[in-house]
Amino acid sequence: MTLGKRALILIFPVVLAGYLLAALSVHVAQSRSIRALEHAKLSQRLEHAASVFQNEVRRSRGALNALLSGNALRQYVAETDKKYRANALGVRLQESLTSLSDDPAGFISLAVFNSKLEAEYYFENSWDPFAEIDPAQLDLARQLLNGSKLGDWSYVDSAGDRPRVVYSLFVDPVTFGRPAPSNKANALLMQVAVQPDRFLRLQAPLKREYGAEIVLQPWPLAVVTDDLSASVPLGPALHATLTVSDAHFEAQMLRQKVLLALGALAMSLFSIWLIIVLIRRFITGPIATLDTNVMAVMAGAREEIAEVDEAGEIGRLTRNIREMHRQSLQSLQLVQRSSWTDTLTGISNRGRFNMLAAQAVQEAVASGEKCSLLFIDIDNFKFVNDKHGHDVGDELLKTLATRIARDVEEITRRRGQEPAILARLSGDEFAVLLRSQPGDGAVQEICGAILALFSDGFELSGKRYPVTASIGVAACPDDASSVAELISNADAAMYQAKTAGKNRSARFSRALNDKRTRQRQIQDELRSLDPDEQFHLVYMPIVDAGGKVTGCEALLRWHSPVLGHVTPDEFVPIAESSGLFTKIDWWVIDKAMSDCHQLKALFGPDTVLAINISSAELHSKSINEHFSDRLTRHGLEARSIDIELTETFAVQISDQLRLNMEELRSKGFRLSIDDFGAGYTSVQQIIDYAADTIKLDRALVSNLAASRSLAVLKAVVALCHAKEMTVVGEGVDTPEKLAMLTAAGCDRFQGYLISKPLPLAELAIWALSRVALAADKPADGDGWPVAASRR
Repeated sequence: MTLGKRALILIFPVVLAGYLLAALSVHVAQSRSIRALEHAKLSQRLEHAASVFQNEVRRSRGALNALLSGNALRQYVAETDKKYRANALGVRLQESLTSLSDDPAGFISLAVFNSKLEAEYYFENSWDPFAEIDPAQLDLARQLLNGSKLGDWSYVDSAGDRPRVVYSLFVDPVTFGRPAPSNKANALLMQVAVQPDRFLRLQAPLKREYGAEIVLQPWPLAVVTDDLSASVPLGPALHATLTVSDAHFEAQMLRQKVLLALGALAMSLFSIWLIIVLIRRFITGPIATLDTNVMAVMAGAREEIAEVDEAGEIGRLTRNIREMHRQSLQSLQLVQRSSWTDTLTGISNRGRFNMLAAQAVQEAVASGEKCSLLFIDIDNFKFVNDKHGHDVGDELLKTLATRIARDVEEITRRRGQEPAILARLSGDEFAVLLRSQPGDGAVQEICGAILALFSDGFELSGKRYPVTASIGVAACPDDASSVAELISNADAAMYQAKTAGKNRSARFSRALNDKRTRQRQIQDELRSLDPDEQFHLVYMPIVDAGGKVTGCEALLRWHSPVLGHVTPDEFVPIAESSGLFTKIDWWVIDKAMSDCHQLKALFGPDTVLAINISSAELHSKSINEHFSDRLTRHGLEARSIDIELTETFAVQISDQLRLNMEELRSKGFRLSIDDFGAGYTSVQQIIDYAADTIKLDRALVSNLAASRSLAVLKAVVALCHAKEMTVVGEGVDTPEKLAMLTAAGCDRFQGYLISKPLPLAELAIWALSRVALAADKPADGDGWPVAASRR
């Protein structure tokens, strides 16, 4: 047992017993004085409550006198037109009454009775707009009419009603003074009632303190049998009495006992504390020294706790604390390393990078220096993960992080620059923050070193993988003044590098920022625009080998009052990525179907209308209902509509998508695959998708025409025909392309050689001119009107 415990066990009982005996002596001596003091306090508080109650009586009397001396009540009584009196003068009387109350929400009422106890007027300022005179007040009025008094006040506190002080006065309706007793039958009885809020509020603390309520009765307390009882008059026939039981006094005494006991305990503790302080000062000093050493270590003033040449408890305690501190440091280092380090690569993670980068950017902005951020994304990394497994992908990332760290460190050390901050942000994204001055070549050299790691694929364990890197560069403070903005701009530059062909670096530029700004503007305008005001459709004819128009493709055009003309290549990808294309698709479907009858009038009843929709729409369950609903609304047949799906169509078909396609075809709609040949999924689309038409992409047509690959084109057309699909050649803008597509067996043709996309009105003129040219000139060998085909 330590010295401190021994001292505490020996001293505490003695000190506590002494203080408790002293407290008991004080309690016995002071109990009678406290009882007399409580009685005087009770009487004083009751007298104060009586004074407050008299103020409430005077307030009700004053309110009635004020009304009698004013014009509002006098005019109300004198007016004979009941409707005018109830509407106009009644409102003025209400305003006069409420103005007499200090509290706008306080209760105050005015009642005017005639000699037959009929209420000529009643209003009360309360939350109830339909309030009426309660029975208790009516009984009071009846007693006054049957009695001899011309004025009096009463306290009404009937069950279920609010307590109130009612001041009553008989008033001569002519003189507005007190009537003669003989003329009481012709007088008006006026009552002003106020709620004695202050008096009622005084009762609550009294009840809480004494555990008893104030009793209001017509007679005073006859015999006082309890020293803690008091009675005060409130009026000629009303007294307030409060009787406190002995249990309350005993509770007061109990509280005093508890307070004295607590005081004794507190004094005991203080005395013991003082003794312990003295003991520690002169006996347990080494423990205080040890505590000082521990605090110094915790505050960072010392690295470890100093050893002491002490035996026994103090020496053992010192050694244990030293060991505990050592283990805590090891745990803290592990936690810091885990929270700051990417578990896979061993370099800094995103959180650590954000903290270090924020500090670096802040210092660069404050000192006028520069720093640059390299945002690195691994191209085709998902392909390696999917094909070779996540183990290979993880090993690739670890090796890449090691090589980037090695090259960056070697370059910055050779140039005498501060060490760069390298981190893995997420997945296959890395970041390098470099302190460099513009034009010193450090950023360019590091970008070149990183790209060189992928010069012939990325080598790992003797095997090369087909991955490259796209690097975006942004500088601070030229391009951004915060870490978030710097990362965002470097990320945008990285995507610019990807767009330019990957395996390269790109510097963030104002033009790139303008492009991002325009994309945001386009997205904002798409969210708020009215399609009927800014969208319109143009139609591009589709002809067969004989030159006959068999259908038209509806193409969307947008002219924004804010952005001007916006091409589909600009706004369609933005609309699809932001989830806004449903709104656009549904408008195009409705508008195109509404024009379909005019197209059939121009080119014949078998004319087919081709409508492009976003591929994502086919994953929605509502697309079938919308097509069917629009079809019924515009009175069209399903075979007149060709639904074109873009080449961005997914390779794998979901169950919902397959059901939607089958349901659309079962209803008679045609399905087409647009832009065939623009991507790697084309052949798979022919095999898997139940489409009616394949539209050869204009780029495919141009490439095959330029290379004179007629055999390849024939094979593609034959493959489509084998799947019983109609083939439409897009981008027919020269006679050579038309001839090649015709020779390959293409069924339909579309392009600027035939016609550019035209609004409906201009398309009608084109159709008429085509008929006129066909009538004036002989057809060529293929049956095409030559002049019309060159329009």
